[in-house]
Amino acid sequence: MGIPFRKMHGLGNDFVVIDARVDPIDITPARAAALANRTTGIGCDQLIVLAPSALADVRMRIFNPDGGEVEACGNASRAIGLLLADETGGTTRIETLGGVITARAEGAAISVAMGQPRFDWDMIPLAYPMDTLRMPVAWEDLADPVAVNVGNPHVVFFVPDADAVDLARLGPLIEHDPLFPQRVNVNVATITGPDAITLHVWERGAGLTRACGTGACATAIAAMRRRLTGRQVAVTLPGGTLTIAWDHTDTIVMTGPAQTSFVGRFDADSYPA
Repeated sequence: MGIPFRKMHGLGNDFVVIDARVDPIDITPARAAALANRTTGIGCDQLIVLAPSALADVRMRIFNPDGGEVEACGNASRAIGLLLADETGGTTRIETLGGVITARAEGAAISVAMGQPRFDWDMIPLAYPMDTLRMPVAWEDLADPVAVNVGNPHVVFFVPDADAVDLARLGPLIEHDPLFPQRVNVNVATITGPDAITLHVWERGAGLTRACGTGACATAIAAMRRRLTGRQVAVTLPGGTLTIAWDHTDTIVMTGPAQTSFVGRFDADSYPA
């Protein structure tokens, strides 16, 4: 009968979700990349594999289209919070490589407590010490970024017009710069109101995406640290808008929609490990 999967998305950032607690499958980088391929596989921005957890309700493994396993994905966290809401009573604790996070189903929206941001240069990580609030570096016209780790590493540039930046060209240059030993997610943002941001994201290992939950979190925190916004902001990406708050406990709370697109099955033998 094959391995069941569920296709889900958050603001157009799409995932193939496999519940390996029920249907065990060995996921290697090669198999993950083959399943994520939009031409010869199922196609997705990230492959999500659920596994048992000793620390939380479920363990979420996240694979980029290049097969690399990464620490965090905000939009996928909302999708899993929606998927498991009935199983967990609406509050789902999710173990990731970036730590344990909590997703809560709140009507049509899912809120995820993403943990506390990290700002020390070695926690981003960077290759050598520098001020992460105003990094003294530039790539052509992109300069003076903020670095923040929200479970995975991000660098944020504030520019007059995010839509005018050729992120498809500059994104991979910055992602693979030796300054970032674990590579980095690249965010280009414009402040459009007192508590509003427009954002484009180049995701590490995935490229340009319609939405990136951790990118929205990192960008909001960067704006708050620079006193460009208040402690709750609306971040609008090509796929839609997320609300990001930095609460009194210094925890980042991300709120937005998620939904299932379709379900299906695949033949594991067609995607060799």
